[in-house]
Amino acid sequence: MKKRILFCFLLTLCISITNAQNTRIQIAKLKYNGGGDWYANKTSLPNLIRYCKQQLKINLADEEAVVDVGSPELFNYPLVHLTGHGNIVLSKEEAQNLRNYLLAGGFLHADDNYGLNNFFRREMKKVFPELDWIELPFNHPIYHQHFDFKNGLPKVHEHDGKPAQGFGLIYEGRLVCFYSYECDLGNGWEDADVYNDPEPIRLKALQMGANIVEYVFTK
Repeated sequence: MKKRILFCFLLTLCISITNAQNTRIQIAKLKYNGGGDWYANKTSLPNLIRYCKQQLKINLADEEAVVDVGSPELFNYPLVHLTGHGNIVLSKEEAQNLRNYLLAGGFLHADDNYGLNNFFRREMKKVFPELDWIELPFNHPIYHQHFDFKNGLPKVHEHDGKPAQGFGLIYEGRLVCFYSYECDLGNGWEDADVYNDPEPIRLKALQMGANIVEYVFTK
């Protein structure tokens, strides 16, 4: 509890400094072991950051950071993003570090880039063995920030004919992790020529990403 209070205090202080001294808040991509491509979607976060700066007027750093899941530097970032297609393995120490970060007030957005699901769910059980994933209802605030998504997550790419779903881990009433599944949200943030998605699809993906960012900074 003391760590959470301290983290929230530091985050509030960081935002205050941002407004007063033009200091920029940085979003980080989470680096993990196991062989999965944690580095996927190279243009996604820079594009999302640029969009958020334009639409939300949040003073974000232009480039994302990269942080190891087991590093103490994890606590420097109010929001970390995890993606990939393959295996992820967390050591006992890494799982504990991620748990401490999330309980202290940090936030994890995980985006299944198709193929991550089973591995990610398995490893998050190491982080929160006492919690189960909950599909967030469409009236959850994360879907109704700057942009309104009455039907939840937008569908960017089709794989198995399943609907896009948003799952959450909720600890003591607080959403600590948002997991976008069967959605390919991060693919929708990529440069237009990567997947040649229709512009309305890319826009919806960026808008939903902006909602996640705004939720983290205003919750």
